[in-house]
Amino acid sequence: MSDGKRLFVGIRVSVATANALAQCADQVARRATGIDLKWVAPPNYHLTLKFLGWTRSDLIEALTDRLAAAVAGTPAFKLKTARLGAFPSLEKASVLWAGADAAELAPLFAKIEATTTALGFPAETRPFHPHITLARTRETRPLKEVVLPMSEQMFSDTRVEAVTLFESETKSAGSVYKEISRIAFIQPETIGGIAVQRQTGPLDLGDETDDGWPRDRANQGSTH
Repeated sequence: MSDGKRLFVGIRVSVATANALAQCADQVARRATGIDLKWVAPPNYHLTLKFLGWTRSDLIEALTDRLAAAVAGTPAFKLKTARLGAFPSLEKASVLWAGADAAELAPLFAKIEATTTALGFPAETRPFHPHITLARTRETRPLKEVVLPMSEQMFSDTRVEAVTLFESETKSAGSVYKEISRIAFIQPETIGGIAVQRQTGPLDLGDETDDGWPRDRANQGSTH
Protein backbone atom coordinates (compact mmCIF):
# COMPACT_ATOMS: atom_id res chain seq x y z
CA MET A 1 0.00 0.00 0.00
CA SER A 2 1.30 3.48 -0.86
CA ASP A 3 2.16 5.96 1.85
CA GLY A 4 -0.88 7.85 3.08
CA LYS A 5 -2.94 9.23 5.97
CA ARG A 6 -6.49 8.86 7.26
CA LEU A 7 -7.94 12.37 6.97
CA PHE A 8 -11.02 14.45 7.73
CA VAL A 9 -11.98 18.12 7.49
CA GLY A 10 -13.38 19.67 10.63
CA ILE A 11 -13.84 22.68 12.89
CA ARG A 12 -12.11 22.83 16.25
CA VAL A 13 -14.35 24.24 19.00
CA SER A 14 -13.25 27.09 21.25
CA VAL A 15 -11.74 26.58 24.70
CA ALA A 16 -14.88 28.03 26.29
CA THR A 17 -17.08 25.58 24.38
CA ALA A 18 -14.80 22.66 25.21
CA ASN A 19 -14.88 23.56 28.90
CA ALA A 20 -18.68 23.81 28.91
CA LEU A 21 -19.01 20.47 27.11
CA ALA A 22 -16.53 18.83 29.49
CA GLN A 23 -18.55 19.99 32.50
CA CYS A 24 -21.69 18.56 30.94
CA ALA A 25 -19.89 15.28 30.15
CA ASP A 26 -18.88 15.00 33.82
CA GLN A 27 -22.52 15.40 34.87
CA VAL A 28 -23.66 12.75 32.38
CA ALA A 29 -20.91 10.38 33.53
CA ARG A 30 -22.10 10.66 37.14
CA ARG A 31 -25.65 9.82 36.03
CA ALA A 32 -24.56 6.98 33.72
CA THR A 33 -23.41 4.61 36.46
CA GLY A 34 -22.80 1.14 35.09
CA ILE A 35 -22.86 2.23 31.42
CA ASP A 36 -19.59 1.73 29.56
CA LEU A 37 -19.02 5.09 27.86
CA LYS A 38 -15.73 5.91 26.16
CA TRP A 39 -15.33 9.66 26.60
CA VAL A 40 -13.66 12.01 24.12
CA ALA A 41 -10.96 14.19 25.71
CA PRO A 42 -11.89 17.92 25.60
CA PRO A 43 -8.88 18.90 23.39
CA ASN A 44 -10.30 16.48 20.78
CA TYR A 45 -13.75 18.10 20.58
CA HIS A 46 -14.49 19.06 16.98
CA LEU A 47 -17.20 19.19 14.35
CA THR A 48 -16.57 16.98 11.32
CA LEU A 49 -17.46 18.53 7.96
CA LYS A 50 -16.11 15.75 5.73
CA PHE A 51 -14.54 12.39 6.50
CA LEU A 52 -12.09 11.64 3.70
CA GLY A 53 -10.58 8.35 4.84
CA TRP A 54 -7.28 6.98 3.57
CA THR A 55 -5.56 9.55 1.35
CA ARG A 56 -2.27 9.17 -0.48
CA SER A 57 0.39 11.51 0.86
CA ASP A 58 1.18 12.83 -2.61
CA LEU A 59 -2.42 14.10 -2.91
CA ILE A 60 -2.48 16.09 0.34
CA GLU A 61 -0.89 19.22 -1.14
CA ALA A 62 -3.44 19.39 -3.97
CA LEU A 63 -6.27 18.63 -1.53
CA THR A 64 -5.18 21.44 0.80
CA ASP A 65 -4.94 23.94 -2.05
CA ARG A 66 -8.37 22.98 -3.40
CA LEU A 67 -9.92 23.32 0.06
CA ALA A 68 -8.26 26.72 0.49
CA ALA A 69 -9.73 27.89 -2.81
CA ALA A 70 -13.17 26.53 -1.86
CA VAL A 71 -13.41 28.32 1.51
CA ALA A 72 -11.58 31.53 0.54
CA GLY A 73 -13.69 34.58 1.31
CA THR A 74 -16.17 32.71 3.53
CA PRO A 75 -17.29 35.18 6.22
CA ALA A 76 -16.37 34.29 9.79
CA PHE A 77 -19.38 33.12 11.76
CA LYS A 78 -20.50 32.10 15.24
CA LEU A 79 -21.10 28.41 15.90
CA LYS A 80 -23.66 27.79 18.64
CA THR A 81 -23.45 24.54 20.58
CA ALA A 82 -26.55 23.30 22.40
CA ARG A 83 -28.63 20.20 23.17
CA LEU A 84 -27.60 16.61 23.76
CA GLY A 85 -28.58 13.67 21.59
CA ALA A 86 -27.37 10.30 20.40
CA PHE A 87 -26.94 8.23 17.25
CA PRO A 88 -28.93 6.36 16.17
CA SER A 89 -31.27 7.31 19.05
CA LEU A 90 -31.29 7.84 22.82
CA GLU A 91 -33.03 4.47 23.18
CA LYS A 92 -30.24 2.64 21.30
CA ALA A 93 -27.22 4.92 21.56
CA SER A 94 -23.76 4.25 20.19
CA VAL A 95 -22.62 7.90 19.99
CA LEU A 96 -23.46 10.68 22.46
CA TRP A 97 -23.24 14.15 20.91
CA ALA A 98 -23.81 17.86 21.46
CA GLY A 99 -25.65 19.67 18.69
CA ALA A 100 -24.10 22.48 16.63
CA ASP A 101 -26.04 25.17 14.83
CA ALA A 102 -25.10 27.95 12.39
CA ALA A 103 -26.78 29.06 9.18
CA GLU A 104 -23.36 29.13 7.51
CA LEU A 105 -22.58 25.47 8.19
CA ALA A 106 -24.66 24.01 5.36
CA PRO A 107 -23.11 26.21 2.62
CA LEU A 108 -19.63 25.50 4.02
CA PHE A 109 -20.34 21.77 4.03
CA ALA A 110 -21.60 22.02 0.43
CA LYS A 111 -18.41 23.76 -0.73
CA ILE A 112 -16.19 21.15 0.89
CA GLU A 113 -18.35 18.29 -0.37
CA ALA A 114 -18.23 19.57 -3.96
CA THR A 115 -14.47 20.11 -3.79
CA THR A 116 -13.63 16.70 -2.35
CA THR A 117 -15.97 14.74 -4.61
CA ALA A 118 -14.42 16.50 -7.61
CA LEU A 119 -11.08 15.12 -6.41
CA GLY A 120 -12.50 11.59 -6.34
CA PHE A 121 -13.48 11.20 -2.68
CA PRO A 122 -16.80 9.37 -2.14
CA ALA A 123 -19.87 11.58 -1.86
CA GLU A 124 -21.63 11.72 1.49
CA THR A 125 -24.91 9.80 1.31
CA ARG A 126 -26.22 10.66 4.78
CA PRO A 127 -27.94 13.96 5.63
CA PHE A 128 -25.59 16.55 7.13
CA HIS A 129 -26.06 16.51 10.91
CA PRO A 130 -23.50 18.83 12.54
CA HIS A 131 -22.48 17.70 16.02
CA ILE A 132 -19.60 17.33 18.46
CA THR A 133 -19.04 13.76 19.66
CA LEU A 134 -18.74 13.49 23.44
CA ALA A 135 -18.67 9.72 23.99
CA ARG A 136 -19.10 6.34 22.33
CA THR A 137 -20.31 2.96 23.54
CA ARG A 138 -19.00 -0.46 22.55
CA GLU A 139 -22.58 -1.68 22.12
CA THR A 140 -25.80 0.28 21.71
CA ARG A 141 -27.15 1.26 25.11
CA PRO A 142 -30.30 3.08 26.28
CA LEU A 143 -29.32 6.61 27.37
CA LYS A 144 -32.69 8.35 27.35
CA GLU A 145 -33.16 8.38 31.13
CA VAL A 146 -29.58 9.57 31.62
CA VAL A 147 -29.54 12.31 28.98
CA LEU A 148 -33.12 13.57 28.68
CA PRO A 149 -33.12 15.73 31.87
CA MET A 150 -30.02 17.52 30.50
CA SER A 151 -30.85 17.45 26.81
CA GLU A 152 -31.72 21.14 26.35
CA GLN A 153 -28.51 22.60 27.77
CA MET A 154 -26.90 25.58 26.06
CA PHE A 155 -23.12 25.68 25.72
CA SER A 156 -20.65 28.38 24.74
CA ASP A 157 -20.12 29.67 21.18
CA THR A 158 -17.16 29.29 18.83
CA ARG A 159 -16.08 31.97 16.38
CA VAL A 160 -15.25 30.08 13.18
CA GLU A 161 -12.65 31.65 10.90
CA ALA A 162 -11.11 28.50 9.43
CA VAL A 163 -11.46 24.79 8.83
CA THR A 164 -8.79 22.25 9.72
CA LEU A 165 -7.49 19.26 7.79
CA PHE A 166 -6.89 16.57 10.42
CA GLU A 167 -5.11 13.24 10.37
CA SER A 168 -6.79 10.52 12.43
CA GLU A 169 -4.62 7.71 13.75
CA THR A 170 -6.17 4.69 15.45
CA LYS A 171 -4.27 3.67 18.57
CA SER A 172 -5.00 0.98 21.16
CA ALA A 173 -6.13 3.70 23.59
CA GLY A 174 -8.31 5.44 21.00
CA SER A 175 -8.01 7.85 18.09
CA VAL A 176 -5.27 10.47 17.90
CA TYR A 177 -5.99 13.64 15.89
CA LYS A 178 -3.15 15.65 14.37
CA GLU A 179 -3.55 18.98 12.59
CA ILE A 180 -2.23 18.80 9.02
CA SER A 181 -3.26 22.31 8.00
CA ARG A 182 -5.43 25.14 9.28
CA ILE A 183 -7.21 26.71 6.29
CA ALA A 184 -8.40 30.24 7.01
CA PHE A 185 -11.37 32.01 5.43
CA ILE A 186 -9.27 34.62 3.65
CA GLN A 187 -9.13 35.64 0.02
CA PRO A 188 -5.87 34.68 -1.72
CA GLU A 189 -3.36 37.52 -1.82
CA THR A 190 -2.89 39.05 -5.24
CA ILE A 191 -0.09 40.87 -7.01
CA GLY A 192 -1.20 42.86 -10.02
CA GLY A 193 -4.54 41.10 -9.96
CA ILE A 194 -2.94 37.65 -10.16
CA ALA A 195 -3.61 35.26 -7.25
CA VAL A 196 -0.50 34.21 -5.38
CA GLN A 197 -0.37 30.45 -4.91
CA ARG A 198 -0.65 29.57 -1.23
CA GLN A 199 2.03 27.52 0.46
CA THR A 200 0.59 24.23 1.69
CA GLY A 201 1.38 22.39 4.88
CA PRO A 202 0.95 23.30 8.55
CA LEU A 203 0.59 27.03 9.13
CA ASP A 204 2.66 28.96 11.66
CA LEU A 205 0.05 31.02 13.48
CA GLY A 206 2.02 31.94 16.58
CA ASP A 207 1.36 30.70 20.09
CA GLU A 208 -2.43 30.70 20.09
CA THR A 209 -5.19 29.88 17.62
CA ASP A 210 -8.20 32.13 16.95
CA ASP A 211 -10.42 29.83 19.03
CA GLY A 212 -8.20 30.18 22.09
CA TRP A 213 -6.25 26.92 22.00
CA PRO A 214 -2.50 27.21 22.67
CA ARG A 215 -0.72 26.36 19.44
CA ASP A 216 1.25 23.42 20.89
CA ARG A 217 -1.90 21.96 22.51
CA ALA A 218 -3.94 22.36 19.33
CA ASN A 219 -1.36 20.56 17.21
CA GLN A 220 -0.53 17.67 19.48
CA GLY A 221 -2.25 14.30 19.15
CA SER A 222 -4.47 13.33 22.07
CA THR A 223 -6.53 10.24 22.58
CA HIS A 224 -10.25 9.77 23.21
